[in-house]
Amino acid sequence: MVHIVEVDDVDDPRVDDFRDLSRADRRPDRPGGRGLVIAEGVVVVERLLASPYPVRALFGVRRRIEELAEAAAALDVPAYVTDADVMARVVGFHLNRGVLAVADRAPVVEPAELIARSRRLVVLEAIGDHENLGALFRNAAALSVDGVLLGAGCSDPLYRRSVRVSMGHVLRVPFAHLGAWPEDLKLLRDNGFRIAALTPRADAKSLREAALDSGPVAVLLGSEGPGLTDEVIAAADLAVRIPMASGVDSLNVATAGAIAFHAMSGT
Repeated sequence: MVHIVEVDDVDDPRVDDFRDLSRADRRPDRPGGRGLVIAEGVVVVERLLASPYPVRALFGVRRRIEELAEAAAALDVPAYVTDADVMARVVGFHLNRGVLAVADRAPVVEPAELIARSRRLVVLEAIGDHENLGALFRNAAALSVDGVLLGAGCSDPLYRRSVRVSMGHVLRVPFAHLGAWPEDLKLLRDNGFRIAALTPRADAKSLREAALDSGPVAVLLGSEGPGLTDEVIAAADLAVRIPMASGVDSLNVATAGAIAFHAMSGT
């Protein structure tokens, strides 16, 4: 059961895990920093509480903490209760959702382990936008993708904005980092995966004809604008395009991903 702790001092060191979230040089979830995982809002905090990430504490207004009582019943961590003004001064901005939770990171999943237990995977190259990354994880969760492999140039999926945009699903969809890029795509092929590179190229096979719901499949997605590099497309088994109306040559990467994930599901 969480331990309710009243906080009325902005400088209370007990809430330092939640401090200065708007400052890039001090943010507790920044790359190379303390590496904490931060969840915002009742729904996302509930998903953090149900995840393998070890929760350190909750921080919020009393009403939101009380809404989480059932989900947090098995936890032995502090829940710092304050008012909206003190909370805003601690975190650096007014938080409409009224509650945060912070956790340590879970053990890293190795790519070979994730591949071995999966049949549908998405592989990302140079997805640097945290909101796109979060949206991709949310779509992957909704459309039963087994996991995400992160190639070169991808942002941290556990950055606060990615966690928020994913609605906490980044905490439940397993992911792993590919160290050698694109050489590690060989791990997929060695495990019987067909590798499909999503591209708007006119000579790519139509998504309708690609049969992505047949056998173990990994879909490659690249960054907004440039898309996948030529090297990565060449390393795939096939190039696949989403047919579009005349005058439209591309979609937002998270939208394109959702269409591909649906095709992978076969529903």
